[in-house]
Amino acid sequence: MIICLHDGLPSHALTAHQLYRHFGVSGTLQPRFWAVEARWLWQTRHLIAPRKGKPTSCAGGPVKLLELAGLRHAAGLGAGIRHQVWQHVVHGTPPARAWHVYEARHLAEPATYPLQRAEADFFGQPRVNAMRLHNAASYGAAHLAVEELEMFQAGPLAYQHYSAATAVCADALLTADGHKLAPTSNALAHRVTYLEQAGRHLDTVDTGQRLLAIAL
Repeated sequence: MIICLHDGLPSHALTAHQLYRHFGVSGTLQPRFWAVEARWLWQTRHLIAPRKGKPTSCAGGPVKLLELAGLRHAAGLGAGIRHQVWQHVVHGTPPARAWHVYEARHLAEPATYPLQRAEADFFGQPRVNAMRLHNAASYGAAHLAVEELEMFQAGPLAYQHYSAATAVCADALLTADGHKLAPTSNALAHRVTYLEQAGRHLDTVDTGQRLLAIAL
């Protein structure tokens, strides 16, 4: 989740054990953002939980000190390479249905379509098995997230756009006035709606607005 911090929030609130008290969520600070390299040394103290290295990763800070454009660009490039790997891995397999399709049927017909059958039907698809077999033999950056099946199937450019937007917007956004934005389900259409809303909001905030990334 990305949190837009309000101006009056004290610095001691930006710790994991204070997240629930101030925002109603439980989680840990996540070094999701990159800090801009062209900054004065004194500006580093305005970053939240910065880590050593180049680029400097951090859990947040003022928008003007975060390299959001560079983060989007890098995520898009990585997604393009990942999609090429995915195409090679699933070559020859028919298109598969995303998990949310089976989950929705189970929720609508729990008595006649139990969760175990939904899981068996989803994981029994050849394309899903091809991805899982690749993951079983690969580690690290080569991993292909099965939950992104629908995003992969949307095509290479769409997957790049999705990954670039998600790099900055994450899975949910809490605005400074306490309004929460999040997809209504894991369906790609709902995630795109969220990314549109969250991206539009982040593009209009003041450069002094502080952002905080947390892992729930």
